[in-house]
Amino acid sequence: MSETTIPMLPCRTSLIDSVVTFYAALGFTTTYMQKSPYAYAVVERGAAELQLYGMKEYDPASSHSGCYVLTEDVDSLHTAFRAGLKAAYGRVPTRGLPRIGPLKDMSYGVRQFLVTDPTGNTIRIGQPISDDQNHRPAPKETFARALHMADLFADSKQDLPGAAKIIDRVLGLTDEEPTPVQKLRLLVLRGDIAQRMGEAERAAELLEEAEGIRLDPEQQDSAADALARLAELRG
Repeated sequence: MSETTIPMLPCRTSLIDSVVTFYAALGFTTTYMQKSPYAYAVVERGAAELQLYGMKEYDPASSHSGCYVLTEDVDSLHTAFRAGLKAAYGRVPTRGLPRIGPLKDMSYGVRQFLVTDPTGNTIRIGQPISDDQNHRPAPKETFARALHMADLFADSKQDLPGAAKIIDRVLGLTDEEPTPVQKLRLLVLRGDIAQRMGEAERAAELLEEAEGIRLDPEQQDSAADALARLAELRG
């Protein structure tokens, strides 16, 4: 026997056209679309299929809906999605709705990024990078632990104020110092969060500080994802 799971995601009825357009920018084909007696659409990209159903009173800002898509080449998919969104919107949307997030190696052995459609559904796109996909215990070292927890709060829990509080606390410590790579990652993540929370001036300060950190070639390799995100946020 062979079974297939197809996510059914809510969509504000008035946004059904913009949601379908968004998925088209990601390379999805619309295989079904209706407006009456209720809004409903089906989009497909390869083996991935999403079904979207309309709700008149649905609030995108408070949405917690989404699904997880596994791929064998998450870096290429991230590049393709960014290119498609830039072509469709004239820029790569990194905050608000819709948006696409950065690539990250997560604590549970997956390299992933998040993409959120105009009606608030978050699709997590991931590639296993370890045979063990269980959550690892949080690191004990102060700054590694802060990065671990802030990532989980920002991406998995979608709690931006909580993630910001974690980072602000450790950046304010006077009796411990992060490594240059840790400080860069903390500042970039905090700047990213500030942008997503609409705090443009604070974000600019954080990212400028991150840009001033000097790394040797080995450290640059270790911080490649954070450096790429910094360049994107500063661009």
